[in-house]
Amino acid sequence: MSRRLWVVVPAYDEAGAIGTTLTALAAQTDPDFALVVVDNNSTDGTGDVVRRFAAGAPFPVDVVTEPRPGAGTAADTGCRHAIAAGATLLARTDADCRPAPDWVATAKALLDSGAEMVCGRSVPRRDERPSFAERRLFPAAVRAAGVYGRFRRTHRAAGFRAPYVLCHGHNLALTADLYVRCGGIPRITLRDGADDLALLNRARRHTDRIVRAEHLVVENSLRRLRAWGPRRTLLWYWDRRWQPTEPEGDHVR
Repeated sequence: MSRRLWVVVPAYDEAGAIGTTLTALAAQTDPDFALVVVDNNSTDGTGDVVRRFAAGAPFPVDVVTEPRPGAGTAADTGCRHAIAAGATLLARTDADCRPAPDWVATAKALLDSGAEMVCGRSVPRRDERPSFAERRLFPAAVRAAGVYGRFRRTHRAAGFRAPYVLCHGHNLALTADLYVRCGGIPRITLRDGADDLALLNRARRHTDRIVRAEHLVVENSLRRLRAWGPRRTLLWYWDRRWQPTEPEGDHVR
């Protein structure tokens, strides 16, 4: 039986982390969805971990391989795989995240109510025991950056039909129709830029039905923040104004 909503998870060398994401998806209050994990040429058996999970999963699970590197490339491959399989709704998260139990149900309700794209809220993973700064101060800085984004000239150019909103690639949902109309997620690497922001701005040129939903929640890993520190992490998200010396360093494990 085909499922109208598909969850897309790009994954590169996430054998040690993706189990938590899969467990969170298996605990959804609404299990009526399908999952596609895009193995982005992993070398650690990520795909095998997902296939073992699939044997007992409460929903259909596909594993697709994308050899070309890039989170945007892998995510686009997953979305297009889902659409070809009959998806009319798409939701994306990452392989180190924990969607809230009502994540799928909330995404469906928002899209069914008329939104064409929904950008949810990101909070630190509770199982990583965030400090006060990680729990409060860093998210506040991210929100401040989101406010700043509304006033950036590039986000206010002619042709946008919807206001700029803070968007996280690990917590968004949209209709398959909008995905196709706007051209989808750009097939870029992490170093090339923020594929989630690029998708948002593509979508903003095609619809005025984009909403920020604070009750669509995903817990995001703190591993990048802890590896790089607040300053470098914020500069990374600010148009990649800081980057690791080697591209492989973009992928924090």
